[in-house]
Amino acid sequence: MTTLLWLTVPYVAFTSFLLGHLWRYRHDQFGWTTRSSQLYESRLLRLGSPLFHFGLLTVLGGHVLGILIPASWTAAVGVSETAYHLVSVSLGVLSGLVTVAGLAILLYRRITVVAVRKATTRLDKLMYTLLSTAILTGMLNTVGANLIGDYNYRETVSPWFRSLFSIAPQPELMASAPLSFQLHNLVVLTLLGVWPYTRLVHVFSAPLGYLTRPYVVYRSRDPAPRSTRRYARAWEVSAPPGARR
Repeated sequence: MTTLLWLTVPYVAFTSFLLGHLWRYRHDQFGWTTRSSQLYESRLLRLGSPLFHFGLLTVLGGHVLGILIPASWTAAVGVSETAYHLVSVSLGVLSGLVTVAGLAILLYRRITVVAVRKATTRLDKLMYTLLSTAILTGMLNTVGANLIGDYNYRETVSPWFRSLFSIAPQPELMASAPLSFQLHNLVVLTLLGVWPYTRLVHVFSAPLGYLTRPYVVYRSRDPAPRSTRRYARAWEVSAPPGARR
């Protein structure tokens, strides 16, 4: 069971994540979108969307720092474990609360606004369920195990995840983690596996080219010379003398 949950399942999820995006880009480029529902309702969307997205970006940044960067690296640059724990928990709780608030507004909007609810597909419902569970279990770990308790996930969860990308994976490290951490990771792995087949693909379609493209220059047209014909063609628009087209 340890090998199945913490070795096989992660590799299946990573494979589905990678190949699924390649498949969808090749066969469903026109469906590579968020399927925006802003036309149906915009007031709640303007409030919930920034809270959710900026909060989630901060949460992901904390995960990168806590999981991908070994504790020995932060210690080498002079960051003590106490200082790291204080900053990690403080930012984790704050960004988690912002993310939960934004998600709650978006879910309320999707449930109560009839047009938005009708535009919600089964995959959307699965995505929101997994996303909500991942965020709530993450908050449970941050507040329960890290803030109230003294569990150090950098000694088990982080090395386990990094070992998946080495020639010597260590699934037993994750098997020794608390149940809440195991549940959180299983939900996140499931979310990664179904990611390419949901609207979450829009994460990889940010309009970055907009930042570097040249300005659009608008120029007025000179008055077109008047036609010598007595009657204008049917597809030409007649205009009074001296008027701009």
